[in-house]
Amino acid sequence: MTKSNFAKTKAQIKSYQYYLFWGACTVAVMAGQIFVGAGYQSMSNSVKDLTETIQVKMEWDELDRRRYSTGI
Repeated sequence: MTKSNFAKTKAQIKSYQYYLFWGACTVAVMAGQIFVGAGYQSMSNSVKDLTETIQVKMEWDELDRRRYSTGI
């Protein structure tokens, strides 16, 4: 009931292909996650810059309103 050398070699090749396939899938998923993470970070920085710009504009408008309402 022992397997022949051919059957053992065939099973080893199948196992090698199995792990190669799943290894490639893992690398592809990780690369996608890194790409999405980098895009999210870029978007976050853009939103932060936009928020800071709006805040500066609102503060500037408030200073203008105070300056002109008090007659300085």
